[in-house]
Formats: sequence, C-alpha cells, structure tokens
Amino acid sequence: MSKRDQVPLTTTLLVRDTCLYLHVQRVARALARRFDDVFRPLELTSGQFSLLMSLNRPEPPTMGDVAALLAMDRTTLTANLKPLERRGLLKIAVDKQDRRSRRLALTAAGRALLSKAFPLWKHTHAEIEKEIVGCSPDDLRKALRSLA
Repeated sequence: MSKRDQVPLTTTLLVRDTCLYLHVQRVARALARRFDDVFRPLELTSGQFSLLMSLNRPEPPTMGDVAALLAMDRTTLTANLKPLERRGLLKIAVDKQDRRSRRLALTAAGRALLSKAFPLWKHTHAEIEKEIVGCSPDDLRKALRSLA
C-alpha cells in the first residue's frame, strides 16, 4: 500500500470525535440495549415495542404508513411483523379500498402486552431524560427530528 492510500490517524480521530452518524448510532444501540433489558420479561424487544406502539391507532394503518413512521423499508417491516403475528399480537389484513395494500391491526393480546410494556417504557424513558446534559430533552428531540 502506498503512502497516498493511507488515512492518517488524525483523520480517524477526527471522524471518531465529530461524526454525527457514529454518535447517533452508538446512542441508538445503547438505548436499544437498555430498553431490551427492560422489556425482556415481556419477551419483547425495543424494536417490537416501537412497532406495536405504531399500530396503536383508531384505524389500522397501512404497511406503507408504518414503514415510513419507523424509517424502515417494507421488506424489513414484513420480516419484523412475522414473529409478532405468530405470537397473535397483530393481524395483517387486505385493505378493503386497495386490495394490493395491507393493513396492520393490534389484537387484544397485542393491546394487553402494550399496556404492560408502556409503564416500563415510561419509567425508563424518564430516567434517560434525566441523564441528558447540555440541552433539554425537547431540544434534543427537535434536533433529531430536523435530521429525519
């Protein structure tokens, strides 16, 4: 390898210290682990909680709506729905207005699980918000939404 092809250590340190993606990714993983631990007794992951919560609406949303909300492609969403459907937590039905589309609805079991999971989320989320330094939780949410 020629010297021209080498990236200097100073560049690596610059990326480590300033890369927004790296910092957001690290925090996302840490938060996912924390919520996964909290939800483990319910046999639920943090991602599954978010997915089930996204279905908690007066009218069943389409797969496209849920995929957009969760910033997930439809193939990944489908893969994530399957274990929840097998557990009887949600139903996937053909949309009556557009037979090509699918609607996602929580079942009674899914609503019951969310009612157990929500207090765990609420408590853990409040603890996390207290740990944020340098800005308010609302300012952090606003900054993150601006990038989404």
